[in-house]
Amino acid sequence: MSEESLIGTTGSISNYRQSRRVIHPKFSILHFPEIKTRKDAGRLLIGRTVAWVSPSGKHLKGKITKPHGKNGAVQAHFKKAGLPGQALGDEVKIIK
Repeated sequence: MSEESLIGTTGSISNYRQSRRVIHPKFSILHFPEIKTRKDAGRLLIGRTVAWVSPSGKHLKGKITKPHGKNGAVQAHFKKAGLPGQALGDEVKIIK
């Protein structure tokens, strides 16, 4: 998969980043079906901008910061307010 062909690719929001006691709603775990390994996620996705569209039409943008796990998942940082709970399970799109 080439780097230019990733623009417009959709993935899903699986969860927030969390620890034993704390949930971090500004950091979300994303899965893209085309990315299968941690190496591919690091090489192709780090630094990309993703967007989630709310039911009201508002765009929330975040930046992919690092890989998560060994199966190609990544963490994205949504700086302003994070993602609401209704975003879990929805699609995000790579826009830049």
